[in-house]
Amino acid sequence: MLFLPCLIFSKVAATLDPTAFPLWWALPISGVAMSAAGLGIAFLAFRRELPAKNNMLAVASMQNAGYLVLPVGLALYPADFDRFALYCFLFILGFNAVLWSLGKELATGNGRSGGWRGLVTPPLIANVAATSLALAGAERLVPRLVLESVDLVGQAAVPAATVVLGAVLGSVPFRLRPHLWDASRVLAIKLGLLPLLTVMVVRALGLEQVDPLLAKFFVLESASAPAVGIILQIRSYGGDEQKVGSLMLVAYAACVVTLPAWLATWEMIVR
Repeated sequence: MLFLPCLIFSKVAATLDPTAFPLWWALPISGVAMSAAGLGIAFLAFRRELPAKNNMLAVASMQNAGYLVLPVGLALYPADFDRFALYCFLFILGFNAVLWSLGKELATGNGRSGGWRGLVTPPLIANVAATSLALAGAERLVPRLVLESVDLVGQAAVPAATVVLGAVLGSVPFRLRPHLWDASRVLAIKLGLLPLLTVMVVRALGLEQVDPLLAKFFVLESASAPAVGIILQIRSYGGDEQKVGSLMLVAYAACVVTLPAWLATWEMIVR
């Protein structure tokens, strides 16, 4: 998709200011850390059934970090969406490295990981290029007309992402009854324990006092439904599409309730 790389490039290159946001590098690390925390909890829940249920580890720990979070951020924080999108893309810079390496191996379980080439995607290239330009001073290196043109194309990314998300989920075969026990554990981890742990860590760090939008961003990321990329990986490299797809459909339906519930809980905590 052309729209998402353009949106990534324009928002990161134009919004990332290392002098105003010196800890920008903590966001990619946070993307890795959140995945690691989810994987750790999922490992404890499924440890006696591994490696047969390695795919459950991926579903329980790898969230939809962009295609779901971006439309929600645009709807909730339109005035601050540029900064919200910057946080999202920096987070994805670290998160995607886990999703398309370890996440792909767990989801497919057939060793056909594709090596390092599987990590090199258009969004990653756009992210690295824009971050490098921002650190070097994009305003001096890239004409404003170019940035504005790329941003104009990128504006279509959020509505297009919503269509893509619906199309992928709508094509998933659904049969949940044989997997109820696995589904209950995955939902408890992905939509319950991981957001709870994130809320506790963010609150303990006092992040809401330093950057309230960043604190809400972390809550949104942790409470997001599983990554659509898992289904795409299974379709490309093999795996149990029926089981994983059924669990993801249930997770997205539950997320309609749990995501706003976690945001409301966070607002009550910091009030």
